Formats: sequence, C-alpha cells, structure tokens
Amino acid sequence: MIESTNHLPQQLQLARKARRISQLDLSLRLGVSQRHVSFVESGRAKPSRDLLVAWLRELEPPMVVFNQVMIEAGFAPVYGAKPLSDPGMQQANHAIQAILDSHDPMPAFVIDEDWNLLRFNRGARWLAVTLMPWVESLIDSTPSNLLDLLAHPEGFTKNMLNLNEVGPTALGHLRHEAAARPGLATKVQAFEDLLKSRLGGKGLSTVWSKPTAPLLTTRYATPVGELAFFSMFTTFGTPHDITLASLRIEHMFAADEATRELIEGQVG
Repeated sequence: MIESTNHLPQQLQLARKARRISQLDLSLRLGVSQRHVSFVESGRAKPSRDLLVAWLRELEPPMVVFNQVMIEAGFAPVYGAKPLSDPGMQQANHAIQAILDSHDPMPAFVIDEDWNLLRFNRGARWLAVTLMPWVESLIDSTPSNLLDLLAHPEGFTKNMLNLNEVGPTALGHLRHEAAARPGLATKVQAFEDLLKSRLGGKGLSTVWSKPTAPLLTTRYATPVGELAFFSMFTTFGTPHDITLASLRIEHMFAADEATRELIEGQVG
C-alpha cells in the first residue's frame, strides 16, 4: 500500500511492485516512456497532475491514500468525503435505507471502514439487545463500534456457541484489515486477547483445517432459542466519494428454518 510520506518516489515504486506491474507495462498503460517511469520512481522527475492521477488509478490504492499522495505531491485531492447527512448524499441514503428495510426482519447493519455502527434495521436492533441486554439504553443514542462489541466480555461472543470455529476465522480477517489500516490494531488486539481468554492459545492455532460447510455459520444461544446465521456484504459498486467507498452493509441470513421462524415471530 502507498503511505503518505516524504518519500513519494519510493512509495510509487513499492506500490507498483506490490501490484506486480513492471515499469515497461506501467509505461505502456500510461502512454509514457519506461525511462520517464524510472525517472519518477527515482525522484529525478516529478509527474504532472494528470499523469499522477492516471498512475494512481493503475495502482488502485484506497481513495483516502489516493488523496494523501496527491496532496503530498502538491496537488488538490481528487475525491471528496461528504458526510452521509450532506444533501448530495440523498440518493445513497435512499439506497442504504431501502436495503436495510428490504432485509427486515433479518438483521442488517451499516458499518464504515473503522467498524463504527452507523445504521441498522429492526432485526439488527432486536438481535443486539437480545444478545447484549445492556446495550438497549445505549444503542439508539451512543455511537457504537462493532469491534468493541466483539471484544467486550459481555458482547457478541458471550453467547456464541461455536466461538472456537468463528473466532479464529474472524481474527484472521481482522488482522488482514489491520495490516492495511493500522488504526484498527488496538481493537483487533483486544479481540485477540478475549479469544485467548476464552479459547486458550491452542484455540487460535493458525493451522488450516478443511471447512466442513460451504458457508461459515455463527450460532448463538438466546433466551428465545438457538439462532444460526451466515452473512453477506453489500458495497457501492463505483463510489466517487471516500465516505461511500468505506461503507459496508452486512446482511445476516437465517442458516436454518428454525432461525427464520424465530426471527419472524419475534421481530415480525
């Protein structure tokens, strides 16, 4: 990944190599000479704004990093970052709400790149309060972070019946995210510490084992019965805004008929 540093030429070179693109291939894509690519990567030449934009689009860094590199090079950022409350986000907001509503009564919620919980439907609210009764007075008024709720001793994992299966898999994915977003490292470490306290060191073994089912199912014990879910994620296909690019909608689907009937009976 490109980082915003005062070593832009070297970072461009590292990013190109990470993408496994040769200088010649990149030069052909950009319509410049291989020599010019070499000069930029060595710091002997400075790319124009148009060339740097094209260059970064070939390397495909995250939008926020794209902007950081442009600013470092002395150019205006390319992408905006409007809050969801901005009038210009009206279409996006309608789409998000339509997805949440259409998935009810099954749980669905919106999170950003930092795992902050931005929105949720009735099913998600019911599930959160059922698994964590203590959040009922907080969930509608206090900003929540799903990683914090995962790492909390009284959080989502407390009543998870197959934590030994789900926990290590989730931790692997979160470590990968934290490698790209160092700001998540503290929260991911807290989740790892929780898993160690629940499962022990052997429970977090990195030894790969063949999955027994095509989808990872998470099972919970609740006062109204056992629930089983698998998840899918929705993202915006071609966002031109950093805020929209960071959003994910998680849809939780019933993994068995008993869960579907229970949710429909409880949420309606």
